[in-house]
Amino acid sequence: MAKRKAEEPKKGAPAWQATFADLMNLLLCFFVLLFSMSTVDAQKFQMIAASFSETFSIFDAGATAIGDGVLISNGVSQLNELDQYINSTGKTAESEIDKNEIEEYEEFAQKLEEEKLAASEELAEKIQEAAEEQNLDKDIDITFTSQYVQLTLKGAILFDSGKAELKSDALPVVEKVALILDRYAESTIEIEGHTDNVPINTSKFESNDVLSSYRALAMFDYLVQNTSLDPSMLKHSGRGEYIPVADNSTPEGRAKNRRIEIKIYNTLSGE
Repeated sequence: MAKRKAEEPKKGAPAWQATFADLMNLLLCFFVLLFSMSTVDAQKFQMIAASFSETFSIFDAGATAIGDGVLISNGVSQLNELDQYINSTGKTAESEIDKNEIEEYEEFAQKLEEEKLAASEELAEKIQEAAEEQNLDKDIDITFTSQYVQLTLKGAILFDSGKAELKSDALPVVEKVALILDRYAESTIEIEGHTDNVPINTSKFESNDVLSSYRALAMFDYLVQNTSLDPSMLKHSGRGEYIPVADNSTPEGRAKNRRIEIKIYNTLSGE
């Protein structure tokens, strides 16, 4: 009697294993793609994880799903709802974090502004005392902001009408101002020339812009030649008639607008 030949087992894995393996590969690629498109923020992840844990219990082996029924039993039909939930949770968490960051930044900016204002006030008090000692309190006005202390000199004291050379009788005043700057200026000094709105057109100055620039330059040259101030820390500019401090329709107002402003920036201003 002939022996029955043993049947050889089918080669390869069962069909269900191949389908399962393909599914796992697709899921792996999907989550790798999601990870590559995102930035991991530990704080945001913890907030989302806590929200999921409290709402769906998915991190505590719970079986609650979005909508009706168990997530696996409902299958793909719930993926859209899951995606919408994750997106909304992420946006909420992100908005809360951004709000906290904004509040922290605003608090820091306010404290910095207060410190800068205190530094300017302290510098202004020192300059005011020095000006009174030099009998300059009638010749200059001293004001301050959180950025700088400003010394305002009347143009009529410094220059003749339509000219940019310092008057000889103005030199004692300028010399005293230079001594104060030399003593207290630790940061940038900005010199600005200003005029009234009366038009000018001469062979040397075709406009108030040019005249104001030359007047600021005259003060700059004096400081460079007669003080130990670093020229690289000095700036000068002509602002013309565009920033009046008084009414140009009256002689008194025009006199106030013809001026030199010297801004001494405090050490916290970044200038």
